[in-house]
Amino acid sequence: MGLEIERKFLPAEYPDRQIKEGLLKVVSEQRIQQTYLAIDETQELRVRRITDASSGEVFYTQTFKAGNGLSREEIEYGITQGIYEQLTDGRGLVPLTKDRVTAQWNGRKVEIDRYDQIRLTVLEVEFDSVEEAEGFMPPDWFGRDISSERQYSNKRVWRELQSGSL
Repeated sequence: MGLEIERKFLPAEYPDRQIKEGLLKVVSEQRIQQTYLAIDETQELRVRRITDASSGEVFYTQTFKAGNGLSREEIEYGITQGIYEQLTDGRGLVPLTKDRVTAQWNGRKVEIDRYDQIRLTVLEVEFDSVEEAEGFMPPDWFGRDISSERQYSNKRVWRELQSGSL
């Protein structure tokens, strides 16, 4: 299993100015539809349909995550469209949809997710170690650190979407 170590931030506004000024260099843009197949307090199993904005290429992934907080175990691999459709069709589940911009900032990969069903933009930064993540000093425009705030987790938002409370 791989280890995902990341911190999440809640920017006050989308970083258009940082992109325009070249502080944040856009690498790719994707459209993501994300559906959870199983969730409990410490584990999740999800699938995604990901469309590359520049090429239109579509690919599918299945991801298993275990744990909560700053560091979690993660296994992600590609699946076929057929498998994706078998897992999602006919279940009556509403996918969580978002636009993702992957960018470079200060030599570091940054992912910015802008959600459709709710007014929310989240900025994520991944790290090689817990120590590196804990020592990271974000710029002010990253906004508030929400890494340990569960109400901003994708699975929490997806659950609320299924219940119609969004």
